[in-house]
Amino acid sequence: MFEQSFKNIDNILHTDSGCGTELDYVEQTSWILFLKYLDDLEETKKTESALAGKKYKYILSSEFRWNAWACPKDANGKLDHHKALDADLNDFVNNKLFPYLKKFRSEESSTIEYKIGEIFHELKNKISSGYKLREILNVVDGMHFRLYEEKHELSHLYEAKIAKMGNAGRNGGEYYTPRPLIRTIVRTVNPKIGETIYDGACGSAGFLVEAYNYLTQNQSKLSSKEMDILQNKTFFGKEIKGLAYIIGIMNMILHGVEAPNIRHMNTLAENINDIQEKDRYDVILANPPFGAGIGKEIQQNFPIRTGETAFLFLQHFIKILKAGGRAGIVIKNTFLSNTDNASVSLRKLLLENCNLHSVLDLPGGAFQGAGVKTVILFFDKGVPTKKVWFYQLNLDRNLGKTNSLNEKDLEEFVKLQKTKANSANSWSLDVSKIDQKTFDLSVKNPNKKEENILREPKEILEEMKRLDYESLNILSEIKKKI
Repeated sequence: MFEQSFKNIDNILHTDSGCGTELDYVEQTSWILFLKYLDDLEETKKTESALAGKKYKYILSSEFRWNAWACPKDANGKLDHHKALDADLNDFVNNKLFPYLKKFRSEESSTIEYKIGEIFHELKNKISSGYKLREILNVVDGMHFRLYEEKHELSHLYEAKIAKMGNAGRNGGEYYTPRPLIRTIVRTVNPKIGETIYDGACGSAGFLVEAYNYLTQNQSKLSSKEMDILQNKTFFGKEIKGLAYIIGIMNMILHGVEAPNIRHMNTLAENINDIQEKDRYDVILANPPFGAGIGKEIQQNFPIRTGETAFLFLQHFIKILKAGGRAGIVIKNTFLSNTDNASVSLRKLLLENCNLHSVLDLPGGAFQGAGVKTVILFFDKGVPTKKVWFYQLNLDRNLGKTNSLNEKDLEEFVKLQKTKANSANSWSLDVSKIDQKTFDLSVKNPNKKEENILREPKEILEEMKRLDYESLNILSEIKKKI
C-alpha cells in the first residue's frame, strides 16, 4: 500500500537542501507521519465515541488538525488550493505548529498529550522549502492508518526506514539491532502478559516493539483488560539521545502503543544503590551501547567502576531486575574472557547473583558496521549459576550488508536452547570447574575440530629466508669436502 509513497517522500527530501542524510530523512518523515497517524487515530476515536453515544473531545484544537493546515479540502474532497499553504508553509510550521505542540509537555507524563509535547520539544523542521513540504504533505495525505492492515504495513515500512538509517553510518547504527535477533531473544526469554518489560538503553524501541508484537500475535483472543495492561503497565524504557528517543516513541505509537512509558534520560546517571523493589522489572531485553570513556562522576554510581559503558549497564540491569526475573542482554564477547579487574568482578557478580543459563555466541558481521563480536547473555536473577549452556552460531557464509542475519539462521539455537541439548554447535560448562579467580567463560567449542592456523606472510618469508641460509651453509660445507 505505502511502499511507493515512502520512496516518493525520500526522493523529495533528497532534493531539499535542509536534509542530507538517512537520519534526516527518517526524522523528517517521522513527524509528518506521526501527525497524520494522530489525525486518523482521533477520527477513529470520534467514530467509536459516537457509536457509544458519547461526544469525543479532540486532543488538538481545530486550527492545528491535519485537515486545517496540512491538506484542507474543498466540497469535493480535493485539496483546496486557496487554503493550502505552500511558500508560507514553513512559517506556519516553525512559528505556530511546533510551538503549540511543544506546550503539551505540561500534561500528565503517562498521557499521549505529554508524548506529543516531548516529541516536538526534541524535533526541528529541517525541510527548507515550503514547496517541498507541500509535496510531502500531499503524499502523506493519501496514506490512511485506520484499518489493522494499514497500521501493520506502516509499522513494517517504518521499521525498514529505521534499519536503513542504522546501516547508513555509525550514529544511525547505534539505534538499530537486527530484528531477527531481537525476535529470537524475545522468544527465548518468553515474556507473559502481566509482566513488566524494560530496556534501559532502548534506542528506537526495537526490543519493546517486538515484545509487544510477541504478546499480541493472537490479539483477537486478548480481553480488553489484557489490552489495557499492555497499553499502560507493561513496557518501560529509557534513552539518552534525542533522535533515538523520539523515534522510539513514534515507533511504539505507530505499532499500537498509544502512550509509551519511555523516558528521555541518562540511565547511568542513577545511583544503582537507590533502586528499590518498586523500581524493579520482571523482564529485561536490551542491547546497551559499547565503548569506553564514561567519566568518573558516572562511575561513582556503580560498585564495579569501569569506563566501559556496557559493563555499567549490565550492573544496572542485574540490580533493577526482580528476583525470579529474566533477561536477554547483548554484550561484547570479550566480556567472557577479559582479565581486567572490572571484567572479572562483573563475571563473579553475574554468576553469584544470577543463573546465567544460556550464552549465544554470534559470528562477526551480525551487527552491520560494528567492529566487535557479540554474545547474548540469558539469565534469571535470584540463584547462582551452576551450569552454562553455550551455543556457537556457525554459518556457511559471511554476514554483511547484502547477506544479513535471518531467523532461519537462529532456528537451531531456539530449538536446542529449550532443553540445553549438546550438539556440534552447543555444549555445557560446569561453573565449579572454571578458574575461581578469573571466572573465565571463554567460548571454546569442544566439539569443533581445531583448524590449522594460517601463518602471517611475514612469518612465512622469514622462515624461507632462514631455510635458504641453512641450505647455503650445507652446500658450502659439502663443497669443502669435495
